[in-house]
Amino acid sequence: MTLLQDRLSTTDDGYARITVRPLGESIGATVGGVRLGGDVDPAAVAEIRRALLAHKVVFFSGQDHLDDAGQHEFASLLGTPTSPHPTVRGNDNGVLAIDSERGKANSWHTDVTFVDRIPAISLLRPLILPSHGGTTVWANTATAYERLHPALQALVDRLWAVHTNLYDYVAERDEKRIGGIDIEEQAYRDEFASQVFETEHPVVRVHPETGERTLLLGHFVKRFVGLSSHDSADLFTLLQRHVTRLENTVRWHWSSGDLAIWDNRATQHYGVADYGDQKRLLHRITLAGDVPVSVDGVSSTPRQGDASAFSALV
Repeated sequence: MTLLQDRLSTTDDGYARITVRPLGESIGATVGGVRLGGDVDPAAVAEIRRALLAHKVVFFSGQDHLDDAGQHEFASLLGTPTSPHPTVRGNDNGVLAIDSERGKANSWHTDVTFVDRIPAISLLRPLILPSHGGTTVWANTATAYERLHPALQALVDRLWAVHTNLYDYVAERDEKRIGGIDIEEQAYRDEFASQVFETEHPVVRVHPETGERTLLLGHFVKRFVGLSSHDSADLFTLLQRHVTRLENTVRWHWSSGDLAIWDNRATQHYGVADYGDQKRLLHRITLAGDVPVSVDGVSSTPRQGDASAFSALV
């Protein structure tokens, strides 16, 4: 290939195999020009991963051909799939069903932070969508850290938090429902908490690929190490407010054939429960990650539970 041909084959943003359109300055991009599956060209996979690291969450449309097996085959090109969940059953393709009839994760979180080996990447595909609502919002935890006042950065750089899967993110809604929760949802919650996990993580982790500092928070945080419950709650609220500022987020309106992929090491997300009693079902696959490391090189420490059966380490 001549130098001119090489230039013509590469877009202005450096992508030759895919097209990338940013959705906002801080986070989010749509990716086109590729049919997802287990046979995606390695050069295209590398560009998808580069776009993911740059934009934190990327969205594909028109992938109606994907089923669970195809989603798993493509996920395997990006990394090593984990089991569906540390405590909740999935299927043979490593898929966890995000099913509105079993609960709604309408709270800001990063996936599975209650274990030491937090998944690196998550892939989410819709199967059943409500007629309205049901969007998902993502926030960039790297820019959230960058925009903190230097005094707050100095504080959180040395701060640690205890994360646990016993956080009940549907409790508030259930307490307002006359008669309590239904049997199926109670069974799911019991399964979610069937094995207790608790891990001590740095509030600021160093991203293993980009070197960015990111805030590791979300609804699995139980408390900050060394702080009282009141101080923990106040500080958590302050930091989460910075993470979830509208300027730091992107909101995706789902359609059939979509696939969202996000960097779980640099984002939080929130499934908006604004669709009443309609059915909403999405399938998620997570990819194995590393144990977070603090700015001074200290690794996260499990306090309760062994996650080795959930995920390998990378």
